Amino acid sequence: MPMTDLTLTLPITGMTCGGCVRSVTSVLQALPGVASVQVTLEPGQAEVRFDAAQVTPAQLRATVEDAGFDVPA
Repeated sequence: MPMTDLTLTLPITGMTCGGCVRSVTSVLQALPGVASVQVTLEPGQAEVRFDAAQVTPAQLRATVEDAGFDVPA
């Protein structure tokens, strides 16, 4: 089955330091189907490359929000 490779940039608010960046990176990397994660403090965002057959954008958002950060719509 071919990988459905997508890249999504999530805006993230509430990150204030490198520890926040590491937290968001680690929770996203732990999801099945996530190939790569690049989180930046300024601007607050995460660029996630993932397999859409294994994880949805809604799951990515919920994971970041569960970690204590906001993902504006």
